[in-house]
Amino acid sequence: MPTWSSVVVATPAHSGLGPALSYRSELSLAPGTLVRVPLGTREVLGVVWNGPDEPPPGLDPAQAKSVIGALEGLPPLSATWQQLVTFAARYYQRSLGEVALAALPPQLRELDAVQLARRLKRRAGKAAPAGRDGSAAPAVPPSSEEQAAVLAALPTATEPVLLYGATGSGKTEVYLRATDDALAQTAPEGEPPTQVLVMVPEINLTPQLEARFRERFAPRYGEGAVVSMHSGMTPAQRLGSWLAAHSGQARIVLGTRMAVFASMPGLRLIVVDEEHDPSYKSQDGARYSARDLAVYRAKVESEALAPRGQRCQVILGSATPSLESWHAADQGRYRRLEMPARIGGGALPRLRLVDMNHQPKGASIAPPLLAAMEARIARGEQCLVLLNRRGYAPVLSCDACAWKSQCPHCSAFRVFHKLDRTLRCHHCGFSSRVPRSCPDCGNLDIAPVGRGTEQIEEQLAGLLSDVKRPDGQTARVARMDADTTRLKGSLEQQLAALHSGEVDVLVGTQMVAKGHDFRRITLVASINADAALFASDYRAPERLFALLMQAAGRAGRDAAQSGASEMWVQTWHPEHALFASLRKYDFPGFAATQLAEREAAGMPPFGAQALLRADARTQEAAQAFLNAAAEAAASLPYRDEVTLYPAVPLTIQRVANVERAQLLVESASRAALQRFLAAWQPLLLDGRSVPGARGLLRFAVDVDPLVI
Repeated sequence: MPTWSSVVVATPAHSGLGPALSYRSELSLAPGTLVRVPLGTREVLGVVWNGPDEPPPGLDPAQAKSVIGALEGLPPLSATWQQLVTFAARYYQRSLGEVALAALPPQLRELDAVQLARRLKRRAGKAAPAGRDGSAAPAVPPSSEEQAAVLAALPTATEPVLLYGATGSGKTEVYLRATDDALAQTAPEGEPPTQVLVMVPEINLTPQLEARFRERFAPRYGEGAVVSMHSGMTPAQRLGSWLAAHSGQARIVLGTRMAVFASMPGLRLIVVDEEHDPSYKSQDGARYSARDLAVYRAKVESEALAPRGQRCQVILGSATPSLESWHAADQGRYRRLEMPARIGGGALPRLRLVDMNHQPKGASIAPPLLAAMEARIARGEQCLVLLNRRGYAPVLSCDACAWKSQCPHCSAFRVFHKLDRTLRCHHCGFSSRVPRSCPDCGNLDIAPVGRGTEQIEEQLAGLLSDVKRPDGQTARVARMDADTTRLKGSLEQQLAALHSGEVDVLVGTQMVAKGHDFRRITLVASINADAALFASDYRAPERLFALLMQAAGRAGRDAAQSGASEMWVQTWHPEHALFASLRKYDFPGFAATQLAEREAAGMPPFGAQALLRADARTQEAAQAFLNAAAEAAASLPYRDEVTLYPAVPLTIQRVANVERAQLLVESASRAALQRFLAAWQPLLLDGRSVPGARGLLRFAVDVDPLVI
């Protein structure tokens, strides 16, 4: 006799179809089963959310559609995974199916049962042995006193752990040993083997971390025990990693924010490295925070494991924790464990502030900094130059008529890239050749304004052309940014060249400032640190302090050279309070000051925020929708506990010919804000028909936004 199942499919919140659809099935399907179902004229992947059920009231059984078939060979997704997805959809105001299906590998949504069976058969033939493979285990370095103290405290920590450790203090070794302890736990008979999830903020940090985990654990658990998950992988690779994690074959999953949704039935430990990094907050689709979901997932997994006397632990690690995590530790909700000393007793680099008011006019690199770099290169040491702006110059300009390289599709300038002589918009991707003369007045004298990594690389190559290395060769300058690491394998090649000593000076964006273990770098320089000092974003000082602290941590990681390492910062405002804290590497003092300011202003973490964003053909339509939505919310529950601000354009209000506006919602109570947003959703769907908002393309709610 046919049964009924509730199935979630990838339908956006504005579709109005509800959280799940009802289908008939000839078989009783367990919750979490992956199935193929009809949706309109298409056949799509779905997840059974509830087991056998009664037909929904008002549904004519004769018109009901049936499940086409289940994806055989795949165990159902766990109840804890479903709970995580349900929470993420509710908290971040998205549809259940939108989050659930986005969490699955894209290729899985395209395969039918026969194709999947072939994949599973091939995987079974290639499966590595689950136990020891006979290889000799690598030598494990001895723990420092601080590492030993942290590792001894981890088993007793029942709350999330905030591992506050200086750069170079050995946090990665703590992750490795905590992973070893977690994998050593014996799973009950019939249960999947224990697993560990390790998250990093960016793709470029995955290869080196994966190499360390493979070196430590592959000899014992097999090569297939460590897999990666990130958007830089091919669809087939992502599917392979997901299947390995879902089946329990993969014992360790390394990934970026998407990995927080990985199906891992034996999960016992979650590590979030560089937990402060804004890359953990998604800016597309369901705008979730992977760090916050990792904390929630550990809680859910622990509740499920409690009857067996087990739990899932989460470790948030950083040298510059987010102020939200720091405040949670101050309140006792997180347990803070500290490792303030570097391995081997090395010291953090000495800070040198260069007052640009006293340097030659127009100098990109101050003469004292250049002299210090020359001395380092002559001794065979390496330098790192940080400039968080790629390209040759941010804009090309005409002095005669004030023409600038404005993007025709965005309210932003196209960036001048000298190597390929193009003007490129970094927002919509529009690119064109550099004009021979000003398009408006014909003036031949058009010039770049501002500096990017390309220009600094070129200037340093010229300034250091006479400097010799100890082997008598000329100093070599390289650049690492999103342009130079675009091709597959290019990042690994550049890192290998730096580690081998082929490169003397590395110029890069923020991607070189975090997570890397550069043993030969003894001087780090930030040449444009002032851009964030007076930004309108209240999080800008926190981001700048973290970036400079992380960049400083790349220098002097070899204890034998650490005493001579330096961090140079070029600034027009050397008296700024941020630099006073940076000089002492006093993150606790900086955090206390910032938290006091935020508390006075009612900003997070002392208040909750959400943004309602609208994209439309015109700015008027976008703001009309937002203002109508605000008016419609007047009678909603909890309206008196939230503040709705007027609609305003985004800082970059037009991207790819789409106008963008936003409306800020604030509340002193997170619970009140959540209840208000849930009640607001149906009105937002109705607001699409507002007469002045006919040109509305889409809207989205961003809970806990990082950029306002």
